[in-house]
Amino acid sequence: MSFPAITTLTLNPALDRTVTISGFTAGAVNRVESTSDRPGGKGINVAAALAEHGNAVAALGFLGRNNETAFTAFFAARGIEDHCLRLPGSTRVGIKISDPLRHETTDINFPGLSPSCADIAALRAQIAAISGGWCVLAGSLPPGVPAAIYREFITTLKANGVRTVLDSSGDALREALTAGPDFIKPNVHELEAHVGRALPTEVAVIAAARELVAGGVRLVVVSRGADGACFVTAGEVVTAKPPAVTVRSTVGAGDAMVAGVVAAQLRGLSLADTARLATAFSLSALTRSETSLNLQVEIEAFASRVQITSVPQP
Repeated sequence: MSFPAITTLTLNPALDRTVTISGFTAGAVNRVESTSDRPGGKGINVAAALAEHGNAVAALGFLGRNNETAFTAFFAARGIEDHCLRLPGSTRVGIKISDPLRHETTDINFPGLSPSCADIAALRAQIAAISGGWCVLAGSLPPGVPAAIYREFITTLKANGVRTVLDSSGDALREALTAGPDFIKPNVHELEAHVGRALPTEVAVIAAARELVAGGVRLVVVSRGADGACFVTAGEVVTAKPPAVTVRSTVGAGDAMVAGVVAAQLRGLSLADTARLATAFSLSALTRSETSLNLQVEIEAFASRVQITSVPQP
């Protein structure tokens, strides 16, 4: 079995159903304006963003046989190699309530399928077969999967010369950090939960990120919504401030940033240019419409508007 230069792992994918409701109010009657379904899950979103920008990428993980058609069509349309293992049952549906008036998205996440020991063993064999390149391990864990599984996989991948990316939270993040992933991308709320304290300022965010770098992570990117993102390595820190844009949907914006960092690293870009490209990827996801321009043109246009600031070392 061979894999392209980038693989993504999604243990707990979802068929994302986005429901648009202007002025959504909990506890009240809400009228749906539109709905759309899209195969998702963090790793799958990353794979899609990378493939759309011309990168060869493979998707690994678990899918339910009963509703796999949407995923197989999605992969085929984007040229993503499908190496996902099929399980009995249906892949979970995730409900995303998008409120264009408040520019908010409310997520309602269901538990996923529970893989058997044999399923995990089959996935373990796939992971062991990856050599070189990059692997993005992203998202929550399905029921019954041990919190240490990302740590195990990162250890295996690093031994095979694979650069590893982790985008998860909670116990899965805490366990995986002991294996020293190359790059992680928590949002500020996930980072606050991990370090156990509020991070109300950019200075506080950077200090917390530096703690993770000191623990063995090569690059920590902390996304802060409209406030931008902090990019922290052992020797350099930059911040990226996006321009004001009209947000159509926040779905997949963080995953697009992960894809942008990987794309930048494959091109050997500096930290400042990595921050610029990753932010442009995220802006493209936030503003995407059916009439969007050529994606490469769109990315370049956004990148030119991102404000990059170098932060002095302490």
